[in-house]
Amino acid sequence: MVTVHQPHWGPAAARLRRRRRPPGRRRAYLSIKGLGDGAFGLLGLVLPAAAGARAEAWFMVCVALVPFVDTLMVLRHGGKKAVAFGIHFATAIVLLIGAGLLFAV
Repeated sequence: MVTVHQPHWGPAAARLRRRRRPPGRRRAYLSIKGLGDGAFGLLGLVLPAAAGARAEAWFMVCVALVPFVDTLMVLRHGGKKAVAFGIHFATAIVLLIGAGLLFAV
């Protein structure tokens, strides 16, 4: 039997190693969400070349609705306010600022 030495990185690393994979339904949800996010990103890259800056700006305005709704979902389900506003709400604001800059072009 061969044993592999794993270095000790402290209690935080131990907690990470003990984490389990999410249950089947949650894994499926995260896979679908990731696929949707990837599609949004790909369209966001192709749209300026195909339709121009104004179309990209409108696309970004529409896409900004997703993190706004994510903010509400996190808050509604008892998530941390720091996560809701620091990640999701901030993402929506950055998207809207980017859209505003594209409208100004």
